[in-house]
Amino acid sequence: MMDTRTKIIKRAVQEIQNGMNVNLGIGIPTLLANEIPNDVHVLLQSENGLLGIGPYPFEGMEDPDLINAGKETVTAVSGGSFFDSAESFAMIRGGHIDLAILGGMEVSEQGDLANWMIPGKMIKGMGGAMDLVHGAKRIVVIMEHTNKYNESKIKKSCTLPLTGQKVVHRLITDLAVFDFTPEGMILMETQEGVTVHEVMEKTEASFTISPNLNLGNGELQKASITI
Repeated sequence: MMDTRTKIIKRAVQEIQNGMNVNLGIGIPTLLANEIPNDVHVLLQSENGLLGIGPYPFEGMEDPDLINAGKETVTAVSGGSFFDSAESFAMIRGGHIDLAILGGMEVSEQGDLANWMIPGKMIKGMGGAMDLVHGAKRIVVIMEHTNKYNESKIKKSCTLPLTGQKVVHRLITDLAVFDFTPEGMILMETQEGVTVHEVMEKTEASFTISPNLNLGNGELQKASITI
């Protein structure tokens, strides 16, 4: 059985397509760098000033001068480039990032994202997420479906400070995949072995179900489901 993070990462890597410029947020998203297939050629961007992030280095091969935005040691691909934060954010604000994959603390049924702070807890700053959710062409959020108290992190309305309003295009959790459209939140897929009933039980937000729901094993559920 795959653990929770592995399920999320295995599904999220399918969002990365050949030729993209991709920003991976801190936390779980950074794990995607090691999962991109060799035949998919992308440029991974880090807002601290690196375009062309490679896989994590092997133990003993770390370079302390090569870090991502989460302060983890990384590698750089051949042809990678380095620049200051001003240049990095010009790329983001200029719409040159095709896809941003970010972690989340809460997502609302309207596609609002809260991912930068929990009131009362020490934080280092908001990072680049507020720029990314408005500058990148497509926003995919990956996170666990529930918190450690088994409470839904997919809310009718976010309770934590917002990173951006109506900015999420797709949400991938360990249970399901949702898309956000002008018509509302739509359940597109369930993870393998997960039932629609389980998704409904663990989701506070209201959603509709795609008529071509992917059941996670390659099969499509075309029969109507009432929620």
